[in-house]
Amino acid sequence: MAKGGHPNMGGMNMQQMMKQAQKMQQDMLAMQETLGAKELTAQAGGGVVKATVYGRKELKSIEIDPCCVDPDDVEMLQDLITAAVNEAMRMADELMSAEMGKVTGGLNLGL
Repeated sequence: MAKGGHPNMGGMNMQQMMKQAQKMQQDMLAMQETLGAKELTAQAGGGVVKATVYGRKELKSIEIDPCCVDPDDVEMLQDLITAAVNEAMRMADELMSAEMGKVTGGLNLGL
C-alpha cells in the first residue's frame, strides 16, 4: 500500500483529499448563496400570470394581468397562479441541480 493513502486513490494522501473536500464545500456554499439570490420568472395562461421566485425557492412576487380577473371564475385564476408558482419553483430546482453538479463533478451528495 502506498504511504499515506489507499492503493486505489492514485497516490493522493488523506490531507490532500480533506483540502479538496473543504474547497468543494466552500464552493458549494458560495454557489448556493449566489443562486439563492437569483430571480426566476415563470408564467401561465399565456403570460397573464407571472410568478417570480428566488433560487432559494422563496416567492418574490406575483403579477396578474387585470384582464384575467373574473369574479365568476376565481378558480381559473387560482389555477394559473398555482401553475406559475410551481413552474418557477421547478426552474429554481433545475438551476440549483445543474450548477451544483458542476461544483461536485457530478457526484450525488444528496443535495
